[in-house]
Amino acid sequence: MKQKNILFVVAECANFVATGGLAEVAGSLPKAIMKTNRAYKVRVMMPLYKTIADKYQGKLKFLGETTVVLAWRRLYCGVFTLKLNGVDYYFIDNKYYFDRDLIYGHYDDGERFAFFSKSIFETFNIIGFVPNIIHTHDWHTALVNIYLDLLYKKHGLLTDIKSLFTIHNIEFQGIFDLPFLEDIIGVDKQYQEVLEYNGLVNLVKGAIVCSDLVSTVSPRYAREITTAMYASGLEHITRTNGQKIVGVINGIDVDFYNPNLDSALPVNYSAETFSNKLQNKQALQRGLNLLIDANTCVISMISRLTSQKGVDLVIDKLDEIMKENVQFVLLGKGNRYFEDKFLEIAKRYSKRVSVLITYDTNLAKKIYGGADLFLMPSKTEPCGLSQMIASRYGTVPIVRATGGLFDTIKDYNDGAGNGFVFKDFDSQQMLDKIKEALTLYHDRERFNALATKIMGIDFSWNVSAASYLQMYKKMLGKK
Repeated sequence: MKQKNILFVVAECANFVATGGLAEVAGSLPKAIMKTNRAYKVRVMMPLYKTIADKYQGKLKFLGETTVVLAWRRLYCGVFTLKLNGVDYYFIDNKYYFDRDLIYGHYDDGERFAFFSKSIFETFNIIGFVPNIIHTHDWHTALVNIYLDLLYKKHGLLTDIKSLFTIHNIEFQGIFDLPFLEDIIGVDKQYQEVLEYNGLVNLVKGAIVCSDLVSTVSPRYAREITTAMYASGLEHITRTNGQKIVGVINGIDVDFYNPNLDSALPVNYSAETFSNKLQNKQALQRGLNLLIDANTCVISMISRLTSQKGVDLVIDKLDEIMKENVQFVLLGKGNRYFEDKFLEIAKRYSKRVSVLITYDTNLAKKIYGGADLFLMPSKTEPCGLSQMIASRYGTVPIVRATGGLFDTIKDYNDGAGNGFVFKDFDSQQMLDKIKEALTLYHDRERFNALATKIMGIDFSWNVSAASYLQMYKKMLGKK
């Protein structure tokens, strides 16, 4: 059987350069798809950033160069490749656009990613294949789907290529003034209707309209973004195109997050050796200068400190939470106001509250391994990975029913369920659910049964891969 070629087009990818969850998807999903079904060959294309580690820069193989026309510009485009962990990666080179210290946050980001998106189509001869499906992610690569539909297919070119656009967070839409249409994108005003929204160019809107299928990172989020509360102004577009929007939960790297092998933990453990988790708890308490007490419940939170993550709910009720026999550990940084509030609270609860205004992967793993409960009261959460990681470490999640949290965590009830879930974005509901979890915590046999059960849930990328393969087959007209 002839392999089907899938081309992931991404702005970032784990191993090479990463700022968030998108990089994890790009780094893990291609491998999982090919492992699940060898009839699909997945390759990844991304910009050749200056910040890619030297150990990879030195191994890049030059494939060729071409010229990319972007409106009135004629631009150099080099193509390099590297094979890593069985995946072929292609890197688009242009020093002017990508030889910078930061990958985002520049005045010309729209132009940079327009060049990258247009270059994809100019490199097929160099990389030696034309993909059956192009799978793009977020606004940075939305123009790939738009160009394919408006510039190529409408002129009888590349008509067999299907396109899938994945929305990781609909808040980020790639919005620009109308002159961007002709001066940067280089498409005629006749296509303004496709790309314009509220008097501006909106790339995510254009990609939703132009793609064969659209995915989001959880089934619940796919429904949420058709409502005004969650769509960040695009609800009319998502609702109109709702029939082609599908939600697929992201996975986690179950090899990297494995308490039985994790070198970041003082003591390894599994569901079968769960009693060893206690030693990690005591080590965490010691390391964070908390009172060392096996019976005190450690509630943890690892999060960006923003309103979206529900930290204002925690601040509102933390004094009441601390009336219980608990300790509270927070790891994260973000809004300065929230940082200061948590630090102020920590001063009031010496030996009981630890606030760490930073992010460190090994420290995060020590917290997952040492805490009893994991709090995630998000206002919005397209997918969320922390609740899955916490489960993997036998740390019982308490979450709000939104996005991927709704899809992955079911409320505990007499043995059923895999965590604690509150419905509304309300601090009293959160507090009530924490107290419910604490009641179970003090029934140690039942609590440990829940903790060991959730360690066995399959949150691997294999589950996500199977769902994406179904989408690919649907786009290619296969059953």
